[in-house]
Parts: sequence; structure tokens; C-alpha cells
Amino acid sequence: MKTRIAVLFGGRSVEHEVSIITGLQVYAALDRHKYEPIPLYISKEGLFYTGGHMGEIESYRDMKACLQKATQVVPVPGENHTVDLLRQPPKRFGNPVVATFDAALPAVHGTNVEDGVLSGFLETLNVPYAGCDVLSSALGMDKYQMKAVLRQAGIPVLDAVSFTGREYALYPDAALERAERVGPYPLIVKPVNLGSSVGVSRAGDRPELEQAIDEALRYSGRVLVERAVPHLREINCAVLGDYETAEASVCEEPVGSDEILSYQDKYLSGSKKTGTAAGGKSGMSSLQRRLPAEIPDELAERVQELSVRTFRALNCLGVSRIDFLNDRESGELWVNEINTIPGSLAFYLWEASGVPFAEMLERMLDAAFKRQRERAALTFTYDTNLLSGVELGGAKGSKR
Repeated sequence: MKTRIAVLFGGRSVEHEVSIITGLQVYAALDRHKYEPIPLYISKEGLFYTGGHMGEIESYRDMKACLQKATQVVPVPGENHTVDLLRQPPKRFGNPVVATFDAALPAVHGTNVEDGVLSGFLETLNVPYAGCDVLSSALGMDKYQMKAVLRQAGIPVLDAVSFTGREYALYPDAALERAERVGPYPLIVKPVNLGSSVGVSRAGDRPELEQAIDEALRYSGRVLVERAVPHLREINCAVLGDYETAEASVCEEPVGSDEILSYQDKYLSGSKKTGTAAGGKSGMSSLQRRLPAEIPDELAERVQELSVRTFRALNCLGVSRIDFLNDRESGELWVNEINTIPGSLAFYLWEASGVPFAEMLERMLDAAFKRQRERAALTFTYDTNLLSGVELGGAKGSKR
């Protein structure tokens, strides 16, 4: 019997469309001899939809027609750690269960999904799911908190400051002075909890810093400011596995049209590739890159070592991509960020490492079932008679 896998994508995020691409890449790559994939789309309103046509990219060119043809569902716990998708609104007669799945494979990006929100929902459903848990997802999305954890683990990261939009509105001069103490201009300003380079700007002076902060605050309630790395080279590396089996892929060097890789560089630059082994032509697989990266062996080994250490320090599972900043002249290397659900699931890095996309997904699902078995051995309930004698003073209906 095939294992039924729900591939979740979309969500209330500015990276919604990128997630659709990743989700459909995953849906197409799952081994049909072992798995029965179920496309499960999350709309920008947070509603769930499924249907056979939702595994085809052409369906999303007319979203209104796509959703009219789809079936709206709500996931609820089923039997033996499965999840039933119930038709919404329910019909008066007939079976309300549209489909049932045994495990979930999230292919989502950005806030309200990748940041631990969807992981928490899947935890509540008590279903195995591939990828990071709530804490590691949340830490991976919050760039400032991620730096704090990695610094504690002895992993090199750039110094940074973070402040809220309210702090900036009330005390703008103090916030700007804090930002300028990070280092000399130019500075890099980011929303603290977004990916895909959304809202990221480079500021060469205070007026540009103010503009960059305003731009970042359009997408997040908090911003992060750090110094720009001179003689910058970006290097990426993926890690696959769990706390026991984590291993690093080959390294890549993205090639952007600017000093900061933009959303356009990553997703809208067409399908031309520089030495990639990727089979797809959309999503992060279409980014121009040097793969493998043209860097010294010693640097590649250092990147791979730090990638695995970062993955383990944040207690990740599945596949993550760790992005590095390298000063070409000084040789200094810093972890920039981790992508706990990277664009295209970084399958192109694993194909270049000799691991086909389908095998990578199978290893992610194996890790998901392993985690579920380990958690099943833990105690989550504690039998007591605590409530038998409780009275809520002042509450309606309480005894006097």
C-alpha cells in the first residue's frame, strides 16, 4: 500500500507564489511507486483546497477558476495518526472525507507558515511531517534570534541590532544611532522574519538608511541592521537529515545582478543557469549560479562544516539551506541565515551531490516518521484527579 503524502504549499505570505512553485516541484518529484501525493493548497486567506488539477502549474494562471474547480477542505485528526480532509461546506448526504493522508510534506515559505505556524498546526493534528519543528522553524525565520543561538554555539555571525516599528516611530534618532553603531556605512537593512530577499536594502548614508528601514517595515514589525561585507562573495550549502544523520551538500555561489541578490534575481531571472545540475526551470533552481562553487577546497570544507553545525545547533530536520557571507580578501566567513524550507527545497544542490530529488524527498519523509516514532515513546498526559475539587472563585456558576 502506498503512503499518502499531503504536499502543502501557498499560505498567507508574501512568498505565496514562490511556495506554489516549490510545492508543485515536490508534488511532481515524489516517487509514485512508493507514495500517493495529495496537493493541499493554502490560500492567501488561510483556507485549504485540494483537487487533482492543483498539481499542475497551468491551473494557477487563473486562480479564480482554479479555486472554483477545487474542493475546499478542513484537515482533522483521523485514525492511527492520519489526517482526514473534510469537505467544506459539508454536503447533507455522502461521505464528507475527500481524502486522507499519512504524512505531510510542507513546501511553504515565509511568515504564517514556514515560521513554525504550520508545524504547530501539524503537531496538533498529530501527523508525521517532514521538516523542522516549531522551535527550529521559528528560530530559522527570526534572523536576530537565530544569530543569538548561533553565536552561543560558537558559529560566526555578523553583529546586528534589531528594533520594532513602534520604537522607530517613537524614537527615530535613537534607533538610527543604534543602527550606525553596528559599523560604518554601507549597512544592510532587512525585515527580521522574511526570506527571498523581500524588503532587503543597502544603505550608504543616513537618508538611505531611513528609506531602507521604511521599506523593511512594510513587511515586518521588526527590522535588523548589520554592516555590509566588503569584497562580498555569497556561498550556499544545503544540509539533509536530522540530529544524527546531518550531511552537507556541495557548495554553490549565486550570481546576482546586484550586490544583494534580489527577489528578481532569485525567481524572475529566467531559466538560464551557470553550470547547474538542476532539472527544473522555475523557483530557486533557475537562479544563475556557479555549481559547484569555484572556491578553494579548504573554504568549501569550512562552509560544509559550519552548515552541519548550524543545522544541529538549531535542531533542524529534513533539508535546510545555509547561506554564507565571505570576504574575498580577508577570507572571513559568516553564516548569514538558514532557510528551513529553501526555495525548490534546494534539490539542485543535492542532485549536484549525487542525490536525486526523489531520493532526497524519501530521506526527508524517513526522518519525519523517525521523529514521530521517537515522540510516540514520550509521555504527554499525566493522570491526576486535579479537576475533581476545583472551584473557580468569582466565575459564573461556581459554588459559594
